[in-house]
Amino acid sequence: MPRPLLFLDVDGPLIPFGRTSGEYRTFTDADLGHPLLPRIDPGLGPRLLALGCDLVWATTWLDDANECVAPLAGLPPLPVLDFPDDDATGPGPHWKTRPIVERAAGRAFVWIDDETTDVDRAWVGEHHPGPALLHTVAPSVGLTTGDLGVIAEWLSTVA
Repeated sequence: MPRPLLFLDVDGPLIPFGRTSGEYRTFTDADLGHPLLPRIDPGLGPRLLALGCDLVWATTWLDDANECVAPLAGLPPLPVLDFPDDDATGPGPHWKTRPIVERAAGRAFVWIDDETTDVDRAWVGEHHPGPALLHTVAPSVGLTTGDLGVIAEWLSTVA
């Protein structure tokens, strides 16, 4: 059985909006090229890798996630999920939902994001034949030890 996939968003989960810049690093904005990058917890990458999933970026950062975010989070370069050009908003599932389900192709998956809703969970339940956990992270605090515990517990039930 293939390992579960873990689709990972950046803004909100890895770059929390409530944490102050420099909490983990003393780099300046000029050092990193982006004012929010110092908010990334360098310990998150190893903890995500320890979950035993195949990680995939599911973020508007696209390939920039491998250049800018991965090294700061302690992650290797990851595959990047391609999104359609028309990221329509409005009623219905999030614009990432369909591409994630297509990429999963029936494999068990976790999707970590700060914008998932019950609409996405219902759509995945109707269109994805395998187990799926859509884990919503509070964007003000980002991905926490508690979040990782919930994900690890869920993964233990599908392994």
